[in-house]
Amino acid sequence: MEPNALKAVISQGLLSFPLTDFTADGAFEPKGYARRLEWLKPYGASALFAAGGTGELFSLTPDEHKDVVKLAVEVCRDDTPIIAGVGYSTRIAVELAQASERAGAAGILVLPHYLTEADQAGVAAHVEEICRSVKIGVIIYNRAVCKLGPDALARLAERCPNLIGFKDGLGDIELMTTIRRKMGDRFAYLGGLPTAEVYAPAYRAIGVPVYSSAVFNFIPRTAMEFYHALSAGDTATTDRLIDEFFLPYLAIRNRRAGYAVSIVKAGATVVGHSAGPVRAPLVDCTPQEHEELRALIEKLGPQ
Repeated sequence: MEPNALKAVISQGLLSFPLTDFTADGAFEPKGYARRLEWLKPYGASALFAAGGTGELFSLTPDEHKDVVKLAVEVCRDDTPIIAGVGYSTRIAVELAQASERAGAAGILVLPHYLTEADQAGVAAHVEEICRSVKIGVIIYNRAVCKLGPDALARLAERCPNLIGFKDGLGDIELMTTIRRKMGDRFAYLGGLPTAEVYAPAYRAIGVPVYSSAVFNFIPRTAMEFYHALSAGDTATTDRLIDEFFLPYLAIRNRRAGYAVSIVKAGATVVGHSAGPVRAPLVDCTPQEHEELRALIEKLGPQ
């Protein structure tokens, strides 16, 4: 997909990060992953991020990453664009980006580099190398050790025509507003905080109408209902869902570090679409938490 065509796709609609399926002993389970994508496709996400944060990019080997992206493209090629998450060191990220492009991915999402803090000039150089390594569109994910400001982004935009998207996972409204005002329509802007629905009304107000939904992985009908209600200004529906589901859900998610991924896998298990366990260093939700989550999901009705 040509970069500006991808930009148009991700500028509207709901996005999501499918879980990556593992067996009980932690091996990648391709049949389960293919079934997951087939289940989610009809709900109408604008694009899906393969091997993203909820897909546990950080726990995949490079070979597994390539298998995940290739399979996602094969399953969704005629229905939903696949954007491949890349990370780790610059050279590994470039390798994964190029392999994803060869596999037919529509774009690349640059997740934060591994471990070390870095000056903005170094982070920008990391992003630029990835952009220059492929012809497809690239989205940068501002989160954790990747904290680029408006001036660095403006310079990157000048040097990298295929850098077409900016996804925010910091939650700094002042910074996000400054970036949005400086860069105008140069980027497509995406909300990327964990459980993005809680932040979506505030982000929409500052010109960031699109976000990626983790709960789409297990309550896709409700995720789409929330998105459409938000787009229509239906605050009665969004307020009801925040009060009845999202705030109690957050109370479970916030109990342990890493539960932003673990609780999504728990939700998938509860609704009969298990993706298996998380990989260390994450830990799975407890049986009691599964039951708490089940009670919340059942109140939402069939998905």
